[in-house]
Amino acid sequence: MLTEPEAVLSSYLNHLAVERGLSANTVASYRRDLRRYLDHLKARGLRTLAEVREDDVAAFLTALREGDADHPALVASSAARAFSAVRGLHRFALREGLTRHDPAHAIRPPRQLRRLPKAISVEEVERLIAACGPDGSPLTLRNRALLELLYGTGARISEAVGLAVDDVTTGAPTDPARDQVRLRGKGGRTRIVPLGRYARQALDAYLVRARPQLAAQGRGTSALFLNARGGRLTRQGAWEVLQAAAERAGLSGVSPHMLRHSFATHLLDGGADVRVVQELLGHASVATTQVYTLVTVDRLREVYAAAHPRARG
Repeated sequence: MLTEPEAVLSSYLNHLAVERGLSANTVASYRRDLRRYLDHLKARGLRTLAEVREDDVAAFLTALREGDADHPALVASSAARAFSAVRGLHRFALREGLTRHDPAHAIRPPRQLRRLPKAISVEEVERLIAACGPDGSPLTLRNRALLELLYGTGARISEAVGLAVDDVTTGAPTDPARDQVRLRGKGGRTRIVPLGRYARQALDAYLVRARPQLAAQGRGTSALFLNARGGRLTRQGAWEVLQAAAERAGLSGVSPHMLRHSFATHLLDGGADVRVVQELLGHASVATTQVYTLVTVDRLREVYAAAHPRARG
């Protein structure tokens, strides 16, 4: 059974490039990580992949995290990427009948620190929306309606630009309970989200005073948000609207998803139940939403430190 590491590596890289169609840069990254792995096996006196055992693979994972004379220690995300290449190599060897076992199967990659969602403050949201401009031009009214809707509903940017006019329902000014929007999320799931007063007013102004003018430039579409030519506003177009407003407001690093994060964080800071926020965001699992509760812990600490008589030393 031919299991010389170099021969298997060559076959595996060819498989990645030809059969799986990975890019040249990705294949080069696999090659670099696996060359290091083969050097590790050679240093342990292993001549074939058939000889590799679970503790050999585990030792390589440890070496990735701790580093050595020739390599600096890797952070969890980089070590996980290199380890993924190793697992792929052993799975390939087993599937091709080159080995009879997969020594990497039971080993878990290093746990990565979960990145907490970034949010901007309520004051920064207000600055962002105000930066759309005070004039009542059609594009200004559209931009304000778009940003109010993104922040006011927690919609993904794809959900916002995918809206049709009929997806927005508003009642009489005296009946705000009927103000809502129908969002189509991931996996084709549809959810109904209430419209707050600011979002409803911005949408009303846009629909009455701006959208008809924009629509007159096109061939007719049911899309809610239109571009200057009367067609549906694209994701890229919506992104540019946000970036322009952020620049005028003096905010950096603001993305459409950051408004979604801010929506969730501000709701939880205001006392909303995490399962309500889950429904509003359209998350299939509450576990996805619970990451936002970690964000609000910092706020709880601030309040505790400022208010509790025994918090200050």
